[in-house]
Amino acid sequence: MSTGSNIEISASLLRTLHRIHRQLTDLRGQLSRGPRQIKAGEAMVAKAQADVDELQEKLKKTKLASDEKQLQLKSREARIVEINVKLNTAASNREFTTFKEQIAADEQANSVLSDEILEGLEYIDELQAELDSLKAELDKQKSEHEQRVVDVHAKMEHLRAELERVQAELVETEKEIPSSVRPDYERLTGSKGEEALAPIDGDSCGGCYQTLTTQVMSQLQLSRLVRCPNCNAFLYLPENRRVT
Repeated sequence: MSTGSNIEISASLLRTLHRIHRQLTDLRGQLSRGPRQIKAGEAMVAKAQADVDELQEKLKKTKLASDEKQLQLKSREARIVEINVKLNTAASNREFTTFKEQIAADEQANSVLSDEILEGLEYIDELQAELDSLKAELDKQKSEHEQRVVDVHAKMEHLRAELERVQAELVETEKEIPSSVRPDYERLTGSKGEEALAPIDGDSCGGCYQTLTTQVMSQLQLSRLVRCPNCNAFLYLPENRRVT
């Protein structure tokens, strides 16, 4: 592949073109990040909502279980009252003893159930406190996301305006490109973007780091159009660079 030609093109023009293409890459990258930022925010809100929903369901089931145990306790307490009435009218010692044993068993069961109910109520309080915390986090995520959407949209509007300005600058700058170079330039920048141009880094291509020959460096010094023999990028001298 031929690396050089007799076509003259200023390093200043190539530097400007490369700077503009880098700006365009950066602006397009920032614009593409906008929707991703909004999507990420939506995911955080959805996660916070899912946490709230999950704990609400857990709290609901825990309350239902507690209510059921309290109904069991009331039922056993009512049965103890009924058995006490029967106890006073027991027809025999055996029947009296049976009633006493039933009362003792129900009272023991109620004691255990009462402890379970108290523990359950404490657990409900803990779950409620946790739920309140999760709801506060959900509100926070929603509020932050609403502001995020406003900020992102405002930034994207600014970026679009800046993109239009830089694109217009590129159109004007490209008018200075020699007509014989224009087709190759458009083909390369169309496929490689900013990587179609590269500054010299020492004695190497700043794009692919291919070491360049003295002849190539000399052609650059003469403001000749030179392309990297490896990556095919249009090469240029950085500002204030001198070849000796």
